[in-house]
Amino acid sequence: MYDFIIVGAGSAGCVLANRLSSNPNIKVCLVEAGPKDSSVMVHVPLGIIGMMHSKKMNWRYYTENESNLNNRKLFWPRGKTLGGSSASNAMCYIRGHACDYDEWAALGNEGWSYQDVLPYFKKSQHQERGTDDYHGGDGPLYVSDLKIRNPLSEAFIKAAKQAGHKHVQDFNGAEQEGIGYYQVTQKNGQRCSSAVGYLRPAEHRDNLTIITDALTTKLLFDGTKATGIEYRKKGKTQTLECSREVLLSGGAINSPQLLLLSGVGGKEQLTQHGIPIVCDLPGVGENLQDHLDVLAVTRERTFYSVGFSPVALLRSLKGLVDYILFRKGNFTSNIAEAGGFVKTSPDQAAPDVQFHFSPCFLDNHGLNLWQTIRHGYSLHACNLRPKSRGRLTLRDRDPLNPPLINPNYLENEEDIGVMLKAVKLSREILKQSAFDRFRGQEVYPGKDLQTDEQLEAFIRRKAESIYHPVGTCKMGVDEQAVVDPRLKVKGITGLRVVDASIMPTLIGGNTNAPTIMIAEKASDMILEDYLKKSVTDKQVSMDIS
Repeated sequence: MYDFIIVGAGSAGCVLANRLSSNPNIKVCLVEAGPKDSSVMVHVPLGIIGMMHSKKMNWRYYTENESNLNNRKLFWPRGKTLGGSSASNAMCYIRGHACDYDEWAALGNEGWSYQDVLPYFKKSQHQERGTDDYHGGDGPLYVSDLKIRNPLSEAFIKAAKQAGHKHVQDFNGAEQEGIGYYQVTQKNGQRCSSAVGYLRPAEHRDNLTIITDALTTKLLFDGTKATGIEYRKKGKTQTLECSREVLLSGGAINSPQLLLLSGVGGKEQLTQHGIPIVCDLPGVGENLQDHLDVLAVTRERTFYSVGFSPVALLRSLKGLVDYILFRKGNFTSNIAEAGGFVKTSPDQAAPDVQFHFSPCFLDNHGLNLWQTIRHGYSLHACNLRPKSRGRLTLRDRDPLNPPLINPNYLENEEDIGVMLKAVKLSREILKQSAFDRFRGQEVYPGKDLQTDEQLEAFIRRKAESIYHPVGTCKMGVDEQAVVDPRLKVKGITGLRVVDASIMPTLIGGNTNAPTIMIAEKASDMILEDYLKKSVTDKQVSMDIS
């Protein structure tokens, strides 16, 4: 019997495990479907390339056919190990824009404005530059400047300036708009995932149990009270019970899927699959949002990019020595070294496009190895605040089968307009003189594609996810909301969702740091409720005696 069971040891779950088990009177069990994070691919930053291909540490989801993207199935990688996607992402530390959180509050989510959540961003952070009004220095999550700056990334920043964009040193400070180097979640040149930052310091506590390679298949209920979970490990089904709460931290795909499999969701869908209804909650799996991304790719002739050639091989050998001896060099690269935030129109309240610049030839997430060995450089551009909404539904009632993922990209006409402008902004930067000595032939979109009609067709043919799904267990006060502002599942007791699925709207940036913030804030709310209940239980016991 545990006080709390946490399902999913990802960006949020590791935070919860650390913060809740810091109270020695609380017994916590953390259950993760994937293996331990012992692979070198997790901890060496450049290992992100291998993590994209891993079948053991990556869920490797695919969407259903996307009708607005030439009926393609899009690849959705998600981390499946201790640390979750924070163990396999590009490590960019981005919080989003202040207006994102103020919008959450305006939607009825009291306590989630930017001023409310900023202390939790600071609490989580160990900023190597030092503390100030926006940054903390004592948190578990190390945030560092890159230990390598590829000449191509330098050229990108110079080119952006030439194109009229300002240079920004800190995307998480007073002003987000501009171009610069990303800070990364690294410590001494190694990845600092939530498992490294939060779980390692806590994993030896007597009141914390960690179970890996265990797929949670069902939530257990007594009426509408969550009492535990059922999980499968090494072919055997086992159960765990808890006295306080089950905390879902599986992410925007796994958390709604588990709710639906357990009878919490829309009545029609549950009935269709013969699942007994515990709570009719139609918002589960709805409100799916993601950042759609399009690449502009150019061949490179100086061999500074990551690729295969005699020159690149020599640089890689030097980089390996530098990494082993000094934890520096090109093995510390996050592959998305520079980027930034721009407005497609000056009257925008906040930037609506984000760039990630990569000094390598990218296509189809790097899954086409014959492409990635070429020398080139790539500029990602994504629409930060899409209007389109998708949904996640069950394929069947078998928990071993992935759900049906329908992002519904570009369903709203405004989204394709933003993507068109984003492609043009990418091209504008890449044509600047700072790239002259590096520039080869433009591969994507390709020099023959110039009209809006041609570029729109290119977007529909080549655009992909940049891995930021959110919203499928929406926080709010409306009919579609799944959790309230304290992240408690509506109509259920003893159950919360704590991960990116609770975001009512997609934030303007990478989602890892915001997910960690959500778990920091949730930890305080859970501990506050725990202490209140403990005092109440004690008072009742005294009254009875």
